[in-house]
Amino acid sequence: MPRTSKRTSVFTESLIREMTRVAHRHGAINLAQGFPDFDPPAALVQAGKDAMDAGRHQYAITWGAPELRAALAAKLGRFTGLNVDEATELVVTCGATEAMMVAMMTVCDPGDRVGLFSPFYENYSADAILCGARPVHVPLHPPLYRFDPDELRRAFASGLKAFVLCNPSNPCGRVFTRAELEVIASLAQEFDVFVLTDEVYEHIVFPPHKHTYFSALPGMAGRTLMCSSLSKTFSITGWRIGYVHAAPGIISQARKVHDFLTVGAAAPLQHAVATALAYPDSYYAELSATYARSRDVLLGYLDQAGLPYTRPEGAYFVMVDISRFGWASDVDFAHWMTKEVGVAPVPGSSFFENGENRYIRLNFAKRPETLHAAGERLLRLKR
Repeated sequence: MPRTSKRTSVFTESLIREMTRVAHRHGAINLAQGFPDFDPPAALVQAGKDAMDAGRHQYAITWGAPELRAALAAKLGRFTGLNVDEATELVVTCGATEAMMVAMMTVCDPGDRVGLFSPFYENYSADAILCGARPVHVPLHPPLYRFDPDELRRAFASGLKAFVLCNPSNPCGRVFTRAELEVIASLAQEFDVFVLTDEVYEHIVFPPHKHTYFSALPGMAGRTLMCSSLSKTFSITGWRIGYVHAAPGIISQARKVHDFLTVGAAAPLQHAVATALAYPDSYYAELSATYARSRDVLLGYLDQAGLPYTRPEGAYFVMVDISRFGWASDVDFAHWMTKEVGVAPVPGSSFFENGENRYIRLNFAKRPETLHAAGERLLRLKR
């Protein structure tokens, strides 16, 4: 028999999704995979039903239903201050997962180098490899997860074609300051590098921190491919509605990549979610406040258990230091914790380039009662 491709041998299946399966196997509370255990806004669910009743069952326009692109352009303009053209600067994708793949395939050729911070969301490295590109990792140094500007400069100077920026950051919860983003922007201009941003947690930011849209920085609109989705903002991770926003010359190429990858996202869900993009600012403020309360519930239990962590500035994840338990493998610890404690984490090593074994990631996108139940179980780890 012929052998499968070499590219598939250099990365593993997702540890995040694996831990969800392990949680199901042991009946554990799943704080591994980052999805809410509560429903979207009722009006959004009704809009989905209405779209289906209205016969929205066939293909939408490949790069996105006009109503959705118009709503996205208006919403992006409202928050970024940019004048976004829905006809030439947007492509709707099957979630931010496809959006990042589309972005990377649009700008990278085999042999190109793609920079990314470590820890990183595990898909980025796999995306680069599937494109035939080489990942180049720049450390975010725990526990504060700050980068060293000199290390970042060396990475850019090594010949990057693109740099991936997740802000707010999954898995570590960093919200990069404007000054930090300006360092990245300056390097991108100096070394002529595309910046692929993952901004799915743009509205889950905890005061006093603020989200800065990278494409809105001076000189960045022409070299930024903003990847985002509606999954986290509206608690619809299973709807798989994402998008890429970039300059017209980039989007004209990205649309071709998207077309041959997936043809298009689910038509009735595109029409439904367009209605949510007109929600008032109060919706986004309450979203952030709700997640801040959830964060504080989980962190309170971690404090009681004496488990060190880095306080999240945004997104809905927390990195927890498990080094005191002395396990050689964080994967083994995660499996043990799921089975014996009844709470499923993600092994931190899935996010690091250098085989780091000191951390697990927990998510707090859960109802208060779920977090309290998980917290009571986490107290079993107290010494």
